Amino acid sequence: MTTVERTQVFLLPDLGEGLSEAEIVEWRVAVGDVVTVDQSVVEVETAKAVVDVPCPYAGRVVTLHGAAGEVRPVGQPLITIAPLDGGDEPAGHATYREEERAGSGNVLIGYGTGHGTATRRRRRPRLAVAPEPADTGPNGPTGAAAGVASGDPAPPTAALVISPIVRRLAREHGVNLDTVRGTGPGGVIRRADVEAALTAPAARLAAVPDPQVGSSPDGDGDGDVIVPLTGVRKVIADKLSRSRREIPEVTIWVDVDATGLLETRAAINAATPDAPVSILALLARICLSGLRRFPQLNARVDTEAQRIVQSAGVHLGIAAQTDRGLLVPVLRDAQRLTTAELAAELAATTAAARAGSLPPARLTGGTFTLNNYGVFGVDGSTPIINHPEAALLGVGRIVDKPWVVDGQLAVRKVTQLSLTFDHRVCDGGVAGGFLRHVADCVERPALLIAAV
Repeated sequence: MTTVERTQVFLLPDLGEGLSEAEIVEWRVAVGDVVTVDQSVVEVETAKAVVDVPCPYAGRVVTLHGAAGEVRPVGQPLITIAPLDGGDEPAGHATYREEERAGSGNVLIGYGTGHGTATRRRRRPRLAVAPEPADTGPNGPTGAAAGVASGDPAPPTAALVISPIVRRLAREHGVNLDTVRGTGPGGVIRRADVEAALTAPAARLAAVPDPQVGSSPDGDGDGDVIVPLTGVRKVIADKLSRSRREIPEVTIWVDVDATGLLETRAAINAATPDAPVSILALLARICLSGLRRFPQLNARVDTEAQRIVQSAGVHLGIAAQTDRGLLVPVLRDAQRLTTAELAAELAATTAAARAGSLPPARLTGGTFTLNNYGVFGVDGSTPIINHPEAALLGVGRIVDKPWVVDGQLAVRKVTQLSLTFDHRVCDGGVAGGFLRHVADCVERPALLIAAV
């Protein structure tokens, strides 16, 4: 058997619910490199996350199927590996799961396998690097200019950026890549370099114009800005549009006195300073209590089968605003977590979402969403349900307001709770009962203990 016959082709894994393709951000290996089982070989970006993909084979890299910036469909070749010269693979290296044989890598286990039909290349213009200004001393050019004058190789004419993510991040934040020093191999500019440059005033010079964002030839004026609806923004737009088309949603709301909730949180944190609990964690605990009483809201409508599916577990989605857009990471079986565990998991999950390090599986499969839009300094909203879920609880900012307590006017910490629900899964009685339970627990947290 020849080496060619023994080559193993690793297919792009299925990347999760509704994701059929991924863009190659950066190859971690090159042709000729030796890789081991489960070594990360490429970083790819889906519409929901940036993930490292490990290869289930060991050997020498023969072919990299695709370049940075190219979009590959699920199920198509990603990398070809040949056994090392002088023998077969070490024992155990050829052993892998059937889903890996079909193209599902170790980090993406459980997502199933998809099928792709074609490859398309997303062509993007390279950012030009302006030559360094000549530093002319009394005896002639020095520095970079002297190198050119003496016959040394000319400086590169293209920015050392191979990641579309890095280019996009620089464009969105107005960072001139010409001023950024790359710390990657060969001086390649990485995401961390751009993020570090954001703190430097010099990095906020005018960036090289991007043809995709600029004046509109069909607009009313030269100041029109065109923003392509792609990536995460496109997925968000599609999902929210579908939610509005399919779900007959209703929003109800109530103002509540959150003073007791804040006092409870302070007491908990004083007793357990090493494991602080956030207001969001307490609200999540209250939601879980409400969903236990009103499971009709922990559901989805299966339109094809004409049925309502009530989920056995609460997979709690937490709306998180990130640099890549609004994401809803999911805490699976949140009802099994203690309040302290909820707090720790919420903190870790939202941090990972903002860093873009959550795998796609953590961004799908929610059954109920909690949205704290109070962080934006607003009191209320009529949020759109995260399809295909049936309900979403929104929480406004907590502010000092006049409130009647035992017949006397007092200043209390007040917030507004809003519940948007799918009218197909329940009527107003259930929705009102859930919201009233949540409100009562916010105002009198002792009720939450009684309901446990």
